[in-house]
Amino acid sequence: MENLKEFLNQFGSIPESSIDSFINLTSIEEYKKNETLINFNEVSKKFYIIKSGIVRSYHSDLKGKEYTRSFFTKGKAVGSLNSLISKKPTQIAYETLTGVKLFSIDFNEFMNLTKKDIHIANLYNRFLERIFFLMESEIFSLAVLDASERYLKLKEEIPDIDNIMTQYHIAAYLNITPVQLSRIRKKLYSK
Repeated sequence: MENLKEFLNQFGSIPESSIDSFINLTSIEEYKKNETLINFNEVSKKFYIIKSGIVRSYHSDLKGKEYTRSFFTKGKAVGSLNSLISKKPTQIAYETLTGVKLFSIDFNEFMNLTKKDIHIANLYNRFLERIFFLMESEIFSLAVLDASERYLKLKEEIPDIDNIMTQYHIAAYLNITPVQLSRIRKKLYSK
């Protein structure tokens, strides 16, 4: 559970007893490559912290075209926060892109713990702040950066991305076609 303690400690100092209470809520789940973690129109009941592997979140339009929203790697939390809070079906699906090991946490049990332990309540607060900052950064990237700049930013976050994921998934995240991605790569690597 050391990875989990590292994850929690990035949100500030938390007493060991509170960490132990949080760890008691977790279980480990494993998924193979290309398995669905959370499906469209499913009401989420859990959130996850990635121990190893990569997960993507995506939306699919009426014609079946997929739009990758985010990639999640080791040490990142994954789940449909909207569905967890509203208790309504999610419009975003989550799929494993590699084999994945996850710490799984029941959201209702976690919320009950926030009512009993102020340190866990503060952790939840800081966690929500982190999600807000990440979403603001993603919106900024989409609004200001061109596809080449977004690709380079993604390569900083996941250096080996070209060997891990399909060109289709990377292009869907960048909101371009695989052909456009090939051109971007060719231009960048020819320099």
